[in-house]
Amino acid sequence: MEGMGLERTSVRQVMVCVGLGLTLALPPAHAQRRPIDIPDTLTKPERGRTRLIMKDGSYQIVLRYDIVGDVVRYKSAERNGAMEDVPLALVDLAATVRWKQEHTAGNDSGPPVLSPELAHEEAARAALTLEIKPGLRLPGQGSVLVLDTFEDVPELVPLAQEGSDLNKETAHAVQKKAIHPGSSAHEIFEIAGPRSEIQLHVPVPIFYVRIGVDEPDPSGGNALTVATHGAGAVPEREVSAGGAESSDYVIERVDARQDVRVVESFRLGLLGTGRIQPDVIEMREEPQPGGRWLKLTPQQPLEFGEYALVEVIPPQSLNLDVWDFGIHSDAPENVEAIRPEPRGPLKLQPRD
Repeated sequence: MEGMGLERTSVRQVMVCVGLGLTLALPPAHAQRRPIDIPDTLTKPERGRTRLIMKDGSYQIVLRYDIVGDVVRYKSAERNGAMEDVPLALVDLAATVRWKQEHTAGNDSGPPVLSPELAHEEAARAALTLEIKPGLRLPGQGSVLVLDTFEDVPELVPLAQEGSDLNKETAHAVQKKAIHPGSSAHEIFEIAGPRSEIQLHVPVPIFYVRIGVDEPDPSGGNALTVATHGAGAVPEREVSAGGAESSDYVIERVDARQDVRVVESFRLGLLGTGRIQPDVIEMREEPQPGGRWLKLTPQQPLEFGEYALVEVIPPQSLNLDVWDFGIHSDAPENVEAIRPEPRGPLKLQPRD
């Protein structure tokens, strides 16, 4: 009996030891391997302007980001602080950490500083894509747009130049014609059709004209010259992404006839003097932050009818490539109108 008791005690001790061994062999719950290996520097919320780099080479400029489960939640610097999510599997964590370390001044605990490269990119992007209404931004591409309202919703409507057959959506063409300062009003050219394809719905539309040029492209300049194939005294046409900062702009009410709209000259010397010229509406010009857009506001409401935005080029020339439009409050919505974009989930796109 005593032998059997000792044997049972030994078996019990062995079982306890085995149990302890099994317990020691099991890793604690917090030490189990995560689906994606996350660097230690990303286990806590990161704050401060930096880049969140994707595996496809694109990146988002963010104010802060957190890893929440299998997503990275970040506060976008490009979309006015909107909180957005991106799958963790799409983020290149190592590259994100490396970029931050390379662009942090002093020590790793200090706030990241903006590199000259990133600062330049952000400044250029912000200057080109100004937010003029909540959720409504000027596009990165485009030369002249007008702020309209359709059914109580603000919209940006791109304007193409009448007379320019190149890059209608993005180019700013210039075809100068000298106007004698003392001459009376006379016809200078005609626009085909009695009515413009662009019809606005408000009496005081606001125009945004892109000025200056983009960064030079490695293959050559941004402006190109297009031969007008013997257009009399009219010089060759220059085409670029933006207009000249020295130009002025007026709105002219055109004479709409059965099949054409007639654009007439006017007295350039009277502009800015306060003297009224028939069918000529002067503009209040306001350069926008960043120096890439010029805001134009008519100094008086526009009545029902057909109009043209005309560029006045110092000292005494007009640009024959005008931007035509009409004012008709009951017209349908413009097909190319840009509406405010509600903030929603992120859609990743490759960055050039």
